[in-house]
Amino acid sequence: MVCNTWLFKAGFGVCLSSLLLFSSKAAAQMSISPLVIEAKADRGQAQGMITITNTGNTLSRVRVYAEPFTYSRDTGFQTLPVNSPNNLTPYLQFSPRELTIQPGESRRVRLIGRLAPSLAEGEYRAVVFNETLNESKDSAGNNVTLATRIGVTFYIRKGNLSGKLAVNNATFNPQQKQIQILVRNSGKATVRPSINWSLQREGTVVKTGTVDATAVVAESDRHLLLNFPGTENLAPAQYQLTGELVWGEDKNKSKLPFDVNVLIPATTTDSPKK
Repeated sequence: MVCNTWLFKAGFGVCLSSLLLFSSKAAAQMSISPLVIEAKADRGQAQGMITITNTGNTLSRVRVYAEPFTYSRDTGFQTLPVNSPNNLTPYLQFSPRELTIQPGESRRVRLIGRLAPSLAEGEYRAVVFNETLNESKDSAGNNVTLATRIGVTFYIRKGNLSGKLAVNNATFNPQQKQIQILVRNSGKATVRPSINWSLQREGTVVKTGTVDATAVVAESDRHLLLNFPGTENLAPAQYQLTGELVWGEDKNKSKLPFDVNVLIPATTTDSPKK
C-alpha cells in the first residue's frame, strides 16, 4: 500500500507526504482492502476486486487510476514511465473510475487484466491509486483541497513463475542509523518476505526482532531496515546477524535461514563502549 497526500491551494499543488502507511487524518477517513493483489493469468486474463470504505463523516469523491511501479534498492516505492517493460496498465481495465461514497458506505472496483497473447512470460505490475478529494477552508477563509491517494499493488503473472531470495549482506546505514539487510530476488516473481532476526556479539544475544512483509521485486534487490531504536548505542564492533526470511501462504510457506556479519563503525562522536 502507498499513501500520498497533496494540498491544493490557490491553484498550486504541494506534496505533503509520500509514505508506506497512513499519514494524515484524511487518509484515515478512507479504508481500502486488499492492499496487495497477486494473480496468475488464465488464458491471458486475471482479475481482482478492491473494496473502498468511507470511514469519515462527510461524502467522499474518489478517482481511480493506475501507474506502473517498482521498489528500488534504497528509496523504496516509485512510479515508472509508461514504457517500462513490466507495465500492466495497457492491459488493465477497471470500473468504475470515479465514485461518490457516503459516510459509512463501501463501494467496489473490479480490476481486469487482459494480457496480449504476444506478451512474453513474466510478471506485470501496476499500482491502482484511489484518490480522495476533500475540500475545506483554511484560517484565512481560502478554499483548500486536500487530495489523498492510497495505492493498491496489482501483480499478474504469465507463466509458472516464482521468486528466488538470497541475503547478500548486512551493513550499517549511517543516515538512518539502522542495520539494513540486502535481499536479492533473482527469480521472475515478486516476493514479500518477513524477517525474524537476532543480533549477537561474541555469542551473546544483543537484540531480537521482526520485520513485516516487504516487497522485493523480481530480478532486483532491496535494503530492508531492521528498524529498532537504540542502534546508535551499539558499541563499535563486528556483530553476527542470524535469522530467516519467511514468505508464502500459510500452507505453503518458504523459509530461508541467513547468517551474516555486520560491522558497527566507530564515529568521531563515539565514546568508548564496553
